[in-house]
Amino acid sequence: MADIRIRFPSSLITLLVLFSLLLNPTSAFNPKLLNVSKLQSSTSWSPAGATWYGSSTGAGSDGGACGYGTAVDQAPFSSMVSAGGPSLFNSGKGCGACYQVKCTANQACSGNPVTVVITDECAGCVAESVHFDLSGTAFGAMAISGQEDQLRNAGVLQIQHRRVQCNYPGVSIAFHVDSGSNPYYFASLIEYEDGDGDVSAVDLKQELDSSTWHSMQQSWGAIWKLNSGSPLQAPFSIRLTSAVSGNTIVANNVIPAGWQPGQTYQSVINFKS
Repeated sequence: MADIRIRFPSSLITLLVLFSLLLNPTSAFNPKLLNVSKLQSSTSWSPAGATWYGSSTGAGSDGGACGYGTAVDQAPFSSMVSAGGPSLFNSGKGCGACYQVKCTANQACSGNPVTVVITDECAGCVAESVHFDLSGTAFGAMAISGQEDQLRNAGVLQIQHRRVQCNYPGVSIAFHVDSGSNPYYFASLIEYEDGDGDVSAVDLKQELDSSTWHSMQQSWGAIWKLNSGSPLQAPFSIRLTSAVSGNTIVANNVIPAGWQPGQTYQSVINFKS
């Protein structure tokens, strides 16, 4: 049967929930119903500091503290990335989160927002409570066309930012198996999550276990691990919980029997599919 989904505006859903509560105040209350999409409904801009690093038209660093490796300069990231100060990087939990940034404080600023992804850490970026150390490409993208170098020559900017949903049309979530994985220990880099962009929880289920989910722990950056203590039986299903909305999806049997360290396994799902 076809999967038919009817989407309503978030404001209409909120009114319906409130009206239902007025009619039946004793009914169970689920706060997630009012949290239709914190990212979609947020329109406010907040101040931040911005610098840039790496080559002027590059992706900052080749990989960075999130573990994305060479993916940072390839689609869908396409060098539009940033290292985050402590509040953005959040000990690696901010990896994959998307933000719009724009500048107006320099003559070369276009004032138009551009979207960047947190892929690295700038531990020393503490002059402001929020700081983006952008790739040269992303920093230049805030400029009037033809004035990218002039803007990069400013070095330090005061900008505006806001959290937004990640949008990777046609791209599904990928799992890159860490090189140190073995039959007793499984770790994977998780990338390209639509929507929130980051995850708050990851769970793994083995082939021979139809009901038990084993919680994985964040290893570093966007890499999650499971120390089993006994041989793990593939294929593995992996369950992801997004950080802001709390939405959950399952990549069934995404890691096949005979999996190999260093290989990337593409799912067929994403949060906004």
